[in-house]
Amino acid sequence: MTDTAYRKLLKRVVVKPNVYGGEPCFEGTRINIAVILDSLADGLSPKEITKHFPPLTEQDVRAAIAYARGARL
Repeated sequence: MTDTAYRKLLKRVVVKPNVYGGEPCFEGTRINIAVILDSLADGLSPKEITKHFPPLTEQDVRAAIAYARGARL
């Protein structure tokens, strides 16, 4: 993944102290990044995740993975 693509994905993730206790979420939602990563760890595919969380796209799932890589979770 190029640096530009990585940065573009990360723009989908926000951390605001007054939203979800400051935990990283997707822009415009209260969907926590950790929930998506846990769903992936449980074996759900990006397509299945987007069915469970309709505001999200498969790009958002990729953004969660990119965020986790950068955060060294």
